[in-house]
Order: sequence, then C-alpha cells, then structure tokens
Amino acid sequence: MREQKLIKKAIQGDKECLEKLLVIHGEQLYRTAFLYVRDREDALDVVQETSYKAFLSIGQLKKEEYFLTWLTKILINCSYDILKKSKKELPLHNLVELATDKSEHSEESLDLLEAINRLNNNQKNAIILFYFQDLPISGVAEVMNIPENTVKTYLSRGKRRLKKLLGGIGYDEERILSRSI
Repeated sequence: MREQKLIKKAIQGDKECLEKLLVIHGEQLYRTAFLYVRDREDALDVVQETSYKAFLSIGQLKKEEYFLTWLTKILINCSYDILKKSKKELPLHNLVELATDKSEHSEESLDLLEAINRLNNNQKNAIILFYFQDLPISGVAEVMNIPENTVKTYLSRGKRRLKKLLGGIGYDEERILSRSI
C-alpha cells in the first residue's frame, strides 16, 4: 500500500515520491535494460533516460496500478533507442555481470541469455517481461500493446525456440527460466 501512495503523490507532481519509486524499482529496471542492450554503460544510460522521461511525463499516467507497466514501456523504448543509436548487434561480452550466482548455473544463464538474444523481438520482449520482470500475461499484453492470447503465443513459440536452441546442450529452459537471473 505504501507504494500506491507514492505513485498517487508522484502523479500529482511530487518529484521526491517518483524518485523513491525509481529507487525501489531501480535494480529491476537495470536488469531489464541490460537484457536488451547487453552493456553495463548502455544499461545505465537506459535507466537514466527512463528516469528522465518518467519525470517529464508522470502527470500523464492515468491509473496508478499501471505505473510499473508504464515505466517498463518507457524503458523498452529507451533500450531500442540506444540500440538504434549505437547500431550494433547485442554484444554478449558483459553477460557475466547479469548472473548473480557464480556457480555452475552461470554458464547455463549465459547460454540462456545468448539464446534469448536470438529470438525475434516479439518473443524476446514477451520472455523478458514475463520471466525476468515477473509481469503477468495481462501486464505483458499492456506493455506490448497486444492481446493476451498473442502474448501466450509469443511465450509458447519463444520457449519452443529456446528449447531448440538449448536442447542440444542438454539444458531445461523451464528450469533455467524459473530461476531469477
């Protein structure tokens, strides 16, 4: 409930409340940005740009229950903007920093992230939002501006493709996806 109060105050123009919300969700925003841009500095730039745009347009948010969805949309758009500006393929050289656990699961995490990078954009967005951002199907549909059944299709096809990409190596993508990276 405390977060809902912060959101209401932020919408009404209280910049300190918005700042607190960005701090609360900062790590999640960074991880999501990193999944898209695959570079520490670019991910930080994405989070900074997302924060800036959120400060400029928080008053336009109509329903506070969609705050995280709204913020995630901004973040995804900023991620794609950074990728377009840099005109580079998603590099995989900094993926180790995303893995929180340095055990044998790190190699599986790196393989999974490389495989996710090979999905088409719709499947990648659905997988990232659902498994890494922990958004419900309805939240993913809202962020992607598509029907819920289309999200389910993208998730299903994305998981099938991941299984093909990872299957030859002997990984179980469901087990890996259920872990928080």
